Amino acid sequence: MLHISIKAEPIFRIFGFNITNSLLSSVTVLIIFILLSYFFASSMSKKKTKITLLILFILESMYSLFSSILKEKTRIFYPLLMTFFLFVLLSNWFGLIPGVGSITIREPVVAAEHVAENPVYVPLLRGSTADLNTTIAIALISVILIQYYGIKFVGLKGYLSKFVNFANPIGFFVGILELISEFSKIISFAFRLFGNIFAGEVLLVVIAFLIPILASFPFLLLEIFVGFIQALVFSMLTAIFINVAIIKHH
Repeated sequence: MLHISIKAEPIFRIFGFNITNSLLSSVTVLIIFILLSYFFASSMSKKKTKITLLILFILESMYSLFSSILKEKTRIFYPLLMTFFLFVLLSNWFGLIPGVGSITIREPVVAAEHVAENPVYVPLLRGSTADLNTTIAIALISVILIQYYGIKFVGLKGYLSKFVNFANPIGFFVGILELISEFSKIISFAFRLFGNIFAGEVLLVVIAFLIPILASFPFLLLEIFVGFIQALVFSMLTAIFINVAIIKHH
């Protein structure tokens, strides 16, 4: 029977804290991210392989893309933006790996409350960006850093003047709208990423359930592309919002 859950399921506990399958996926992606970074850093001191050259090409291309927005300040924000891009990209693609979402275990938390004849099985791993908790966390980090850099480059007084303006009624209401828009960025970031990735994984599951043999392959290629686009959109929007935040208000 096909079962789709919008929330991440707990798979074990540590000191009374539930570890969900999406959190386990996030940790796995983080470890992969660190290993890839270590491999790339160590390979730079040796003879460059094709993989190293490919990574260099991607890094340089992304730098040029961010430069079109941030200009001379790209060097300052590039590590942050590239981290967002790569983490979201790896998280999106990790959910497409065979076995993620299909390998199940008995749920410890629920299983203890059920008789043996009715065990509850949940996926061992779940795409982390298909969990709203993960996307909200990433969105919060992005928006908080946007405010931080805005205050750092413009100054607290100058940054607050974008939202608090008593010079005239129009400026006052525009400031309120700007303040609301800052909070709405969290919702926009989180639900855009979650909605696209979760919907894509549901589509793959449904297609594979209805037509098991190779029917989901074209959709898998589509989701690989969508995962890339969502990572690019998230990092580019962060770059745009940072650029707006560090510009002095006129």
